[in-house]
Amino acid sequence: MAYDKALVAAKLQRWEDYVAGYSLPAWESIPDFGLYMDQVIVLLQQYLDFIPAPAEGKDSFVTASTINNYVRLKIMPAPVKKKYGRLHVAWLIMILTLKLSLSISEIGQLLPSGLEEAQVRALYADYCAKFSRTQQHFAGKLQQAARELAEADNADAAAGGMVMEHALSGAFHSLLATKLMALEGAEGGGNAGLSES
Repeated sequence: MAYDKALVAAKLQRWEDYVAGYSLPAWESIPDFGLYMDQVIVLLQQYLDFIPAPAEGKDSFVTASTINNYVRLKIMPAPVKKKYGRLHVAWLIMILTLKLSLSISEIGQLLPSGLEEAQVRALYADYCAKFSRTQQHFAGKLQQAARELAEADNADAAAGGMVMEHALSGAFHSLLATKLMALEGAEGGGNAGLSES
């Protein structure tokens, strides 16, 4: 692989600036009137513009069929007379951001169903706080990556090493999340360590 050191450095700086200025929408800023599906999709694309479109040639990371599938699977509540409100949009924000590292069945296991609106509001506030903490950690990783690249004699080796390190970091974080979810409802200490499948 051949990397342009100046281009990679500029991208890292741009991503750091973006991450530092980004936040999930507050509960109160999400529209609470009935939105149609196409309006929900446009709103989610604005709120979650950092999520890339899938490589399979789709235009967007969210489609009407994916939202209908989440409702069908009872991962989120059904719309009311084909209209979506704040509660639905908050669910979709959590689902779509978690979908970056978890499967839909894992998300269904993680997010409780049948909650009242006040409970969803509290869940969403807690989710936003966790997202913000993770985001700040990631911004620090971007700063570290930029420093390492600036100090590197070989941009190709440094950039390639960053790709490997961050791919492995993502894999281990995803593995930990999956392992912790597998412990839900488990009794006794057992040997539920990371070495077990």
